[in-house]
Amino acid sequence: MQCDYFDRGVCRSCTLMGQPYADQVLDKEIRTRELLHDAVEAAGGPGAVEWLPAITSPESAYRNKAKMVVGGSVQHPTVGILDHRQRGVDLQHCGICTPGIQRALPVLARFIADAGLIPYDVAARRGELKFVLVTESPDGELMVRFVLRSEGQLPRLREHLAALRSVLPEAVVVTANLLPEHKAVTEGDREVLLTEQATLPMRMGDVTMHLRPQSFFQTNTVVAARLYEQATAWIDEVDPASMWDLYCGVGGFALHAARPGLAVTGIETSREAVRSAGQSAREAGLTDVRFAADDATEHALRARPDAVPELVVVNPPRRGIGVTLADWLEASSVDHVVYSSCNPVTLAKDLARMPSFRLDRVRVLDMFPQTGHLEAVTVLSRR
Repeated sequence: MQCDYFDRGVCRSCTLMGQPYADQVLDKEIRTRELLHDAVEAAGGPGAVEWLPAITSPESAYRNKAKMVVGGSVQHPTVGILDHRQRGVDLQHCGICTPGIQRALPVLARFIADAGLIPYDVAARRGELKFVLVTESPDGELMVRFVLRSEGQLPRLREHLAALRSVLPEAVVVTANLLPEHKAVTEGDREVLLTEQATLPMRMGDVTMHLRPQSFFQTNTVVAARLYEQATAWIDEVDPASMWDLYCGVGGFALHAARPGLAVTGIETSREAVRSAGQSAREAGLTDVRFAADDATEHALRARPDAVPELVVVNPPRRGIGVTLADWLEASSVDHVVYSSCNPVTLAKDLARMPSFRLDRVRVLDMFPQTGHLEAVTVLSRR
């Protein structure tokens, strides 16, 4: 992939830009194998673990969510990142964003100017509009979120909303997020819905997930579909009667694995995500699937012995599942674990804490082309 922003030194976020894509994927596979070396040896050596071929991605136009810093001035806003002096750098035509987002960003930049929204000046700590967050669904619909310092510009947003939707009809969900603090986060706790529609349907095959603001969804829709497909195939092979989906987000693994005779519980700290997952389950008529807002580790520690499932799916953030949950799984009656990881370093550490489980299969998924990040999904069985 070629990127003018990278070539000019304007943006270096995609650290592997310019490296042949096949080499990127091979390097990620090699790194994952090296990090999981001890787990492979504990399973009986390289021949005892099945390494499936890596799942690749389109090299460009894959990212379904753009988190854009708003800088510049009211008349000439920038939508992109900040440079080392905290000045706005415009990335309206970022090539890793999906086509719908690439079309939307220039429209949103013009809207900011036309509506008179005041970009936030990080260095001076003044102004109002901090970020524009845009998510595209597989069907081309958009969720647009304006992150504001205060409610001061809400009237302008409401006043100009009809004009925005006339030129960007794909924007079916529009919100204002309030982030009054000056700190290095992307969004605040309070969300103001500006449209009648509150969720963005993310249709993946036979499963439709509802995405609300402040809910996590995999960044790469194409590869996410393959991830859920792979995990579901492994779950079907095990054929458990009960399953937990920990760190479930909007319910991707749970909703894909759901079938008659399988009792599924999804656990996620985000209440908005749990609301989304519950809505998806109800619309699909899934009566054996339930979701709850809770901490994954606390949920496990409180579980009665007769409530422990046969299989657990974990999809933690980069820090991994951690010592306490790994120790609980090691001591539990759980027979199988499907572990989806965005950080093979913490994956390796967590596997080392669970010697009673054997690493059976591993698959690398290139969820983040042009960067060093990757996803790895594994299935473990109790020895």
